[in-house]
Amino acid sequence: MNSQLLKKSHVDSKNISLFSATALGIGGMMGAGLFSLLGTASAHAGTHIPLAFLIGAIAASFSVYSYAKLGATFPSSGGAATFTVMCFGPGIISGGLNIFQYIAYLIAAALYAAGFSEYASTMISGSLSPMGVKAVGAAIVIFCAGINLLGTKIVGRAETLAIGFVTIALLLFSVDGIHTANISQFSMSSWSVNGIAIATGILYINYQGFGVVTNSSNAMQNPQRELPVAMFTALALVTIAYILVSTATVLLLSQNQIAQFNGHVLADAAQIVAGKLGFLVIGISALLACAAALNATIFAASNIAADMATKNSISKTLGSTVLKTQIRALSISSLIVIALVLIFPLDVVGKMASLAFLLVYAAISYGHIQVRNQTNAKLWPLWSAIIINLGLFATLFINVLQTASGSAIALMLALAGSFGLEAFFRKFLHR
Repeated sequence: MNSQLLKKSHVDSKNISLFSATALGIGGMMGAGLFSLLGTASAHAGTHIPLAFLIGAIAASFSVYSYAKLGATFPSSGGAATFTVMCFGPGIISGGLNIFQYIAYLIAAALYAAGFSEYASTMISGSLSPMGVKAVGAAIVIFCAGINLLGTKIVGRAETLAIGFVTIALLLFSVDGIHTANISQFSMSSWSVNGIAIATGILYINYQGFGVVTNSSNAMQNPQRELPVAMFTALALVTIAYILVSTATVLLLSQNQIAQFNGHVLADAAQIVAGKLGFLVIGISALLACAAALNATIFAASNIAADMATKNSISKTLGSTVLKTQIRALSISSLIVIALVLIFPLDVVGKMASLAFLLVYAAISYGHIQVRNQTNAKLWPLWSAIIINLGLFATLFINVLQTASGSAIALMLALAGSFGLEAFFRKFLHR
C-alpha cells in the first residue's frame, strides 16, 4: 500500500461540495455525445436510440460501482491513476495503463471540443470554413484550460452554472417535444441486436464522465459517503435526461431527417417545437454542455498527469521530464487535445473515445478484484463490468475496423505505445 498516493487530510483541501461534485460528473457526461452523436447512433439503432441509452446506463452502472468503491477507499486527486497502482502495484502494467487512460481522456476532450465547434458553426448558419471550425475547437480548449488553472472550486462552480442551464433547457425540450410530436404517425424502425449493441458502444462515451468525479475525492469533506452518492446521482440524472431527449427526438424527426441533421440533431428538433427560439436555446445548451464536458475532462486529464508525475505512478523519468508540474501537465494536455481536434473528425473521435474507455474500465475493474477485500466490493458487479465492457468494445471495434480502420489502428498503436513507452523509460532510462 503506497500511502503517499492517497488523500492528505487538511482543511484547505476540502473545497468541493457534494452538489458541485455531482455537477462535475454530470458535466463530464452530458457533452458532445448527446448533442452530436445521435445521428451516428441512429444509423445503427434507428428509433431505438432510447433503448441504447438505457442499456449503456446499465452497462456503465457496474463500472460506476467499481470506481465508487475504489474512490471511497483510496481518495486522491489522481482518481483512476491511483486505482491502477493500488490494484496492480507500481510497475509497467499500472504505468502503461495510466498513460493509456490519460490518452483516453484527451481523446474524449477532443470529442467535446469538436462538438462545441460544430454547434458554434451551426449557430451562425454554417458559415465557418472547415479550418474555422477547427480553430473554434482549439480556442475553447485554451479557454477551458484557463478555467482549470483557477482551481478545483472554480471548476466545480463553472460546472454547476453551465449544467444547471443545460438541464433545464433539455427537460423543457423533452416535455414540449413529446407533447408536440404526432405520436399517431410514429412507426418503429427495424432493429437488430448487433445494431443496438453498436449504437450502445457509440453512445457509451456519454457515460465516461463519471470517472472525473473521483479526481475530486481528495477535496471532499467525506469521500467515503459523498463520492458514491455523487457518482450514482450523476449517472441517474443524465440517464433520465438522455432517454427523455432521445425519445422526443425520434418522435419529432424521421430517420432521414436525423441522418441529414447529423451533428446538430437536437437543435433542428427544437426548431420544430419552438421555432428559432428553440433552435437558439438548444444551440446555446449544446455549447455550454460541450464546454462543461471539456472543462471537466481536461480537469481529470491534467490531474491524472500531475498525479502520475508527482507520486511516481508512472516511471520517475517520464514524470520528471514531461509532466513535472500541474501547469506543465495542463499545458501539454491542452496541446494534445488541440492536435486531436485538428486531425480527426467528430464521429471518428467519438468512437475512439468510447473504445478507449471501454478498455480502461474493464482493466480497472479486473484490477479491483485483486483488492476487493479492502474496498468491500462484491465480486459479481466487478465481473459484470469486465464482461460488458469487453463485449461492447469487441462489437464497436469490429464496426470501426469496417468503417474507419485508420482510427482503430491509431487507437491500438496508442495502447501498445503506452506500455512500450512506460517499459522503455523504466528499463533503459531509469538510471
